[in-house]
Parts: sequence; structure tokens; C-alpha cells
Amino acid sequence: MSKNVIVIGGGIIGLCSAYYLQKEGHKVTVVDKSNMDAGASYVNAGYLSPSHIVPLSAPGVMKKGLKWMFNPASPLYIKPRVDADFLKWVWAFNKSCSVKHVKKAIPVIKDLSLMSQDLYDAIKSDENFSFHYEKKGLLMLCQTEKMLEEEIETAHIAKQEGLDAGEISKEDLKVLEPQVKLNIKGATYYKCDSHTTPQEFMEEMIAHLKAVGVEFYCNEQVKDLNLVNGAIASVITDKQTLTADEFVLAAGSWSYMLSKKIGLKLLLQAGKGYRINTNRPTGITIPAILAEAKVAVTPMNGFTRFAGTMEIAGINHKINKTRIEAIANAATHYYPEVSLTPEEKDNAASGLRPVSPDGLPYIGKSNACSNLTIATGHAMMGWTMGTITGKLVSEIISDKKTSLDLSPLQPDRTF
Repeated sequence: MSKNVIVIGGGIIGLCSAYYLQKEGHKVTVVDKSNMDAGASYVNAGYLSPSHIVPLSAPGVMKKGLKWMFNPASPLYIKPRVDADFLKWVWAFNKSCSVKHVKKAIPVIKDLSLMSQDLYDAIKSDENFSFHYEKKGLLMLCQTEKMLEEEIETAHIAKQEGLDAGEISKEDLKVLEPQVKLNIKGATYYKCDSHTTPQEFMEEMIAHLKAVGVEFYCNEQVKDLNLVNGAIASVITDKQTLTADEFVLAAGSWSYMLSKKIGLKLLLQAGKGYRINTNRPTGITIPAILAEAKVAVTPMNGFTRFAGTMEIAGINHKINKTRIEAIANAATHYYPEVSLTPEEKDNAASGLRPVSPDGLPYIGKSNACSNLTIATGHAMMGWTMGTITGKLVSEIISDKKTSLDLSPLQPDRTF
């Protein structure tokens, strides 16, 4: 049965939800508070990464976070503040940093990532899209023996999960990257990964959705949800009131504010990431993560992107120059012949990623509201999991059996 659906949020999750909902015959409207040309969906590393099977909340991460708290250039920065929602999130995050949780999360993350990668393939083929998309794998570049040992162990776990991963010799690395000088001890290689140029996909998807009748309200902020008898009757924006049968909350880091309107205290924090682009030739052809620095390097369509850091400091768009310098310094440290210019660093941009405490997204309906489907909390995996999330949202609203078991992703789960 065709339904009238309003999707709140026009990032990768919202657009993919709109795409699959429209294919199911629903009438879809997307509402976004921005002009839909910036933010996390545009400044990310563009990875489709089955390799990232270990959740952010892994053993030892909180200890590192406390140590890095006093280093403004650290890969992970959690700004301490007296705020009830933040403190609850920190408590839940710390509780999730366990071996038991990681073992439970790995197969969930792997299945979401692999299915999503297949769906990107299908969308490109079915719609004749031309966005940049390459399957060249992902390198984990290590400068210390300790980090190399850790990455080899992670690659071993990935291989046990059926992923094409393992250590790569320096000789084979030179064959893969003949034009690049590297300052490393060693590396692992995930042949299962692919990469894209995010802006190309976003622009092409928006144009497609408009062409097939999806309605867009940009620069329009949802201010309130009108709840009647446990269901949303309408959404109130700063410009109008909109009614629908079903609603999708895919507003990224802003989702927790709207979730409060239905009495659901969604544990979610904004994790700021930065990117620096260079249009100058770098010789880099294979995506890589600079393991110690936690910086992602992506050869995109006509430029190379260096992206990184996880800064949990509330919702703000301030560019921290110290963190930009840390990304630029890491680039040169691993690639001695690469040097980012002051102008390239001045043109750096940031995006806010919605981070759940346990490293798993929220996908599904809450008992607090019968006609709201939540799709947020993907942290650094939003781009990777965008298509499968959209498909799952569509299956929920279409009353179909979902492609994956959603119990680990329930918005009402406790920590």
C-alpha cells in the first residue's frame, strides 16, 4: 500500500531512504535544514569499507581518549563538559568498550557493509549513474612495529570473517603504488574495499530523486513533532506544517534533539571530522589509512582528499586549525613527497557524524512512536552503510521482511 512519507534529513541516509521508498511506490518528501551541498555526506573519505568491522567502541579506546584529551592534535578528542546527555553517552560508550561487545558487533557491521556495497553497485547499474566509484581496496599504512602487529591481527580477524585481507610486503606495495614514496614499516591490504567521490553521488542522487517525483524542502528546519496517540500527526518546520502517514528521522547529529520530542532519549553525540583537498598530483592511486594518525587518504575524481579526526565536542562547525595541521603533518609524515599548501589547509571543511555509544547505528522504530522510523548513529560508517540503511527503512515502512535482523540496531536498546 502506497504511503505518504516525510524524510527528515537530506544526507546520505535520508537520500537512500527516499530512493528505496520511492521505488516501493511511496510518495516521498525530503526536508533538510541546509541547502544540501555540505556537511558529513560531502566531506567524508568516500569509503565503502567492509574492512571497518571493529566498532569505534573497542577495548582501550576510552583509555586512549582520556590520554588524548590533553592533546589538541590527537585523532580522538572528547571534550569534557557538564551535560546530562553527554555524560550518559560517555558512560554507555565506556561500557561498550569490551571484547564481548566487539565480538557481537563485528558480524553485524560486516553484513551491513557488504550488503551496502552491493547496493551501490546495483544503483549505479540500474539508474545509469556515472559517479566516480573504484574498487581498488584499502591500505592500512603503519610506521611502528606495534601498530603493524595490531593491524595484522585485525586483518586476521577480517579474514576469518571471509573478507579478502592480509599483510602486504613492501615489494608488492611498490607495485601497487609505483609513483609514491612511503615512510612506513609495513602495511595490510583489504582488497574488499572500494571508494567514491561523495559529492558526485549526492548530486546525481538528488537529481534522480527530483526527476522521479520526490519533493524537496531545503533550508527548512523541523522545529517540532506533533504527537497524537503515540503517532506523529505532523511535523512543524520554521516555514510550514507538513502531514504524512510515516516519518523517517535521518537528521544525523541533530536526530537526538528531535527524538526527545517523542519522549525517546536517543544517546547520540556529534563527532566532527575534517577534510583537506589537493588538486595537485600526488601519485596516490590506492586509498589508505595512516594507522597511527587515523587519517584517511582517498584519490578522488580529479583530486586527493585527506580526512580525519573524531572530535566529540557538541554541535558546532568551528574549524580547529590545530587539527587541520595534524592531518596535513600526517600526510607529509607518511608520504614525504606530499606537502599540503597553506591555501589548501585554509580551504579545509568539516562535517558532523552522529555517533552512538556502541558503534552500531540506530535503525528501526521505537516503542515511543508507531509511525517514526529512525536511521542515524552510523558514526564514521554512514557512507559505507548508506544504501543498506535506506533499503531497511523502506522495508520497515513497506511492512516487508527486512534484509537483515534489526534487533542489534533497535533505537530502544539499552547500554
